[in-house]
Amino acid sequence: MSNDFTKLDATAQAELVRSGQVTADELAEAAIARIERINPQLNAVVTRLYDEARALMRRRGARNENGKGPFGGVPFLLKDIVARHARARYTAGSRALAEFVDEKDSELTIRLRNAGLVILGKTNTPEFGLLPTTEPLLFGPTRNPWDLARSTGGSSGGSAAAVAARIVPMAHANDGGGSIRIPASCCGLFGLKPTRGRNPLGPDTIDMLGLVAEHAVTISVRDSAALLDATSGPDAGAPYWATPPARPFADEIGADPGRLRIAVSTKAPAGTPVHPDCVAAAEDAAKLCAELGHEVIEGAPRIDGPVLYDAFVQLWGASCAWQVETMAKRVGTDRARAGVEPFTWALHEHGKHASAIDFMNANTFLQRTAREIGRFFQGVDLWLTPTLGHPPPPLGHFDVTSEDAEAVLRRSAAFVPFTPIANVTGQPAMSVPLHWNAEGLPIGVHFQGRYGEEATLFRLAAQLEAARPWADRRPPVAA
Repeated sequence: MSNDFTKLDATAQAELVRSGQVTADELAEAAIARIERINPQLNAVVTRLYDEARALMRRRGARNENGKGPFGGVPFLLKDIVARHARARYTAGSRALAEFVDEKDSELTIRLRNAGLVILGKTNTPEFGLLPTTEPLLFGPTRNPWDLARSTGGSSGGSAAAVAARIVPMAHANDGGGSIRIPASCCGLFGLKPTRGRNPLGPDTIDMLGLVAEHAVTISVRDSAALLDATSGPDAGAPYWATPPARPFADEIGADPGRLRIAVSTKAPAGTPVHPDCVAAAEDAAKLCAELGHEVIEGAPRIDGPVLYDAFVQLWGASCAWQVETMAKRVGTDRARAGVEPFTWALHEHGKHASAIDFMNANTFLQRTAREIGRFFQGVDLWLTPTLGHPPPPLGHFDVTSEDAEAVLRRSAAFVPFTPIANVTGQPAMSVPLHWNAEGLPIGVHFQGRYGEEATLFRLAAQLEAARPWADRRPPVAA
C-alpha cells in the first residue's frame, strides 16, 4: 500500500496499525522523516524524542501492544508547556529554562501514552504561553505553513504548524485565553477547547483560576472527539470537574444535531475593529448554518469589554509573576532575570506589584461576567463569532523585546477579542476552518457552547465538516 500517511487522520492511521497493514514503527519513522524534511522551514518541533519513542515501541512490541488503544501507534507531538514528559527538556519557551529536565510525567501525558500515541517530540511555544504568537527568543519564531512570513498564532503555534503541514495528524495544545483556537484559526485546523475540568491539569501546574484547558489541534473533528474520550476525566484532587458526557464524544460524529438556535455577532466586546475578512468568515458560517436548517439570530451576551480586559490582565499578570518567581527558585534569581524576555519581565513586574484586593476584584468581576453569559445561553444553544480580530499577522507584529507590556497586551487583545471569554466562563468553544481569504490565508470561525456540552459542538462541527470539507486544503509548505 501507499506510504503517504499524510492523507489519513489519526483515526485512520490507528486502524492501519490495528489491522496489521502497517506497523507503529513505519508510521513513526515516516513522521520522523517529515519532521527532518519540513521542520527547518517551520521551526515547529524544538525538542526531538526519537530515541524515547523507539524504545517505547520496542517495549510495546514485546508485549504485542503497539496497536493497543484508540490511537495505537499514531505519531504525536507534545507542546512544550503545561504538560510534562519525564526525562525530557521542559522550557515553556524560556531561555532561563533551556536546560531544565522534567522528572515525571503529567497525568495528561500518561493518558496520551495510554491511548497508544507515540510522542516524537515537543513543539514551540511563546515564553510561558503569554502571547498569541509563537516567537520565543529561545528557539526563534515558528512560521506559518500557509505563508512563512506570518505568525501561526499562539500559544500552541508549534503544534498547529506541524499538524497543518501534515507532519503529524494531531498534536497536543492547551488554552488559557485562546491558545488552541487562535493557532487553529491561523493554520486552518479544527481546534476545540474543552469545558473547564474536562481534561486533567495535574499534578504540578497552575490553572489560573480555571482559565486553562488541555486538549489538541486536529485535522478532523472525529480525531478531536475520540482523543477527548481517551483523556478526559479529573485527576486526583482536581479543583474542578466537568459532568461526564451522556455517551462517548466519538458517538456524536455524524449524529443529528437537531435544529440549533445560534446567536451570531461580529462586533468585538471591547469595541476594537474586526477585519472585514473575519466578519465575512462569520457571516458566511452563519449562512451555512441556516442552510443546514439551524435557527440563526443576531445576538450577543452583555459584556463590559474594557473592564473584562482589565480583569483578565490582572489574572494574566499574576500568573506571569507566579511563573517567573517559581522559576527563580529553581534556577536562581539572576538567571531568571537574565533569561526571561523583556515583555515577560515587564508583565511580571505588573503582576508582582498588584495587590491582593486588585486580584480579588478582578476575579469577582470575571465570575460575574461568567454568570451573565450563562444566562445568555439559557436562550441559545451556541454563540457564533469570528475566531480572531484579523488574519494571521506578519511575524514581529507582537514584540517580545518590548518593555511596554501594556502596549503589547493591547495589540494582543485586538487580535483575540473573542476567544478569552470561554476561558473566563469555562465553557467549551471551537474554531472551525470554514473560510480562506483572497490571500489564501485560513480564517477560522468560533462557536461557544453551553457549559459541559461539547457534544453539541462536535455534532455541529461534524455536520459543517461534511458540508464543507477542509482536510484536502493544504498549505504551500506541507508533506
